[in-house]
Amino acid sequence: MNGHHQTLALVLFSAFVAVTLAITTWVSRNRHGSAEEFYAGGRLFSPMENGFALSGDYMSAASFLGITGLISLYGYDGLLYAVGFLVAWLVVLFLVAELVRNCGRFTLADVVAARMDERPVRIAAGSSSVVVSVMYLVAQMVGAGSLVSLLLGGTSDAARNWTVIGVGALMVIYVSMGGMRATTWIQIVKAVLLIGGAIVLTVLVLLRFHGDVNELLRAAAGRSGQGKAFLAPGLKYGGDWTARFDFMSLGLALVLGTAGLPHILSRFYTVPTARAARRSVVWSIGLIGGFYLMTIVLGFGAAAVVGPEAVRGANAAGNTAVPLLALDLGGGADSTGGTILFAVVAAIAFATILAVVAGVTLASSAAVAHDLYASLRNRRAKPHGEVAVARVASVGIGVVAIALSLLARDLNVAFLVGLAFAVAASANLPVLLYSLFWRSFTTRGAVWAVYGGLVPAVVLVLLSPVVSGSPESLFPGVDFQYFPLQNPGLVSIPLGFVAGWLGTVTSAEPPDEAKHAEIEVRALTGAGAV
Repeated sequence: MNGHHQTLALVLFSAFVAVTLAITTWVSRNRHGSAEEFYAGGRLFSPMENGFALSGDYMSAASFLGITGLISLYGYDGLLYAVGFLVAWLVVLFLVAELVRNCGRFTLADVVAARMDERPVRIAAGSSSVVVSVMYLVAQMVGAGSLVSLLLGGTSDAARNWTVIGVGALMVIYVSMGGMRATTWIQIVKAVLLIGGAIVLTVLVLLRFHGDVNELLRAAAGRSGQGKAFLAPGLKYGGDWTARFDFMSLGLALVLGTAGLPHILSRFYTVPTARAARRSVVWSIGLIGGFYLMTIVLGFGAAAVVGPEAVRGANAAGNTAVPLLALDLGGGADSTGGTILFAVVAAIAFATILAVVAGVTLASSAAVAHDLYASLRNRRAKPHGEVAVARVASVGIGVVAIALSLLARDLNVAFLVGLAFAVAASANLPVLLYSLFWRSFTTRGAVWAVYGGLVPAVVLVLLSPVVSGSPESLFPGVDFQYFPLQNPGLVSIPLGFVAGWLGTVTSAEPPDEAKHAEIEVRALTGAGAV
């Protein structure tokens, strides 16, 4: 990329960072330091504001960079990610949103611990939330590294590494200074920018092909080198039975994982009522649905206009397809229009990454402070002490995420998010659904459900082709690949549900049916909710 791209994009990066730091500083001067303010923004956001923030939290680097990249490389099979991410919101709307808002205060563990022995349940759910959040953070930071590597010409690994470190430092500042209120406003600003940028690019792609979607698809198939196979299932997931099972595993993880993501669940506590939480999800479904329809156009547009070979040449995993598409649509590498559009899209993508890492870091630091620290020390820990621990935890989580991001920098960000979804669906969703709907559920069942999904999911990822045994692995020089699937969800999600059932039926502890009845009334009516 030439110097004009670099200068303009860096100016726009800097402008967004300056605006978000100003928001954070303003919020930090007006906060009163309570746990409710730090974790839930004082529960003062309207359904529309929270709907935009929810969509901002969800439309991550995986959506904007990863999905479009996969569609540009694999056609129909890449499109399956967009479908899975969108359908997942129906699970959230019908099963989780209102009930979670009524039963909890700040975290997933609040919902589960309401009718259990708090200490073991909070330790298990808090640990799971941290693991899922760190995996999600890694995906966002890998996207940031890919983006800046493209901007600087793809020659400097040091620049990519320093970018990841810089994103980690910014997310710690956002969380430690501004808490949920600053993070929410950053998400709203980012959602508006991202949807606006996607609309502009989609219109330009359709104009290039005279509004004829069939012509767009024919051009994409023709340039892909795969012909009609590019528009049919099987290019990535249909080669053999292992690939087919991998596809089923991915679909299961994407559809069920959203309802177990800590940073999504924590959003429901930022509104005053359960009805507002449900309306927030309706707002977010509309915004997210429109956005994912546009990513399909952008993915096939990148295949038709840029070509899969050029996309792979810039980034093997396809993470830079959208900026390259913007460059071409604006008039090419040496044109003023191309320079401006590339810089704007790169800045929007960078803003997307910064906003999402802030939300995920806040959720994970809340799990450390509100669940792990408070359980290991004393459930009656002072709120101010809890908030201080959350701020320190954000630093530690940032360091771990940075280190893992530097290892995983050559993997597709949508694929990495798929792994985080699989772990969330394996460990968090079983315990959440059992707690809300199973009268006989016990403390042992809750702990076993979390660890029975979390441990297999993480172990299977470590033993999968993602980590070793192939040229695309994290460690291509070694081979301890014993699990053939890249996504563990097909095995680990059922294990989480089975472990929760087994722990409950073998438990000597009688279920507290009176407490369940109380929680059921609270979940369905909101009576007694915070």
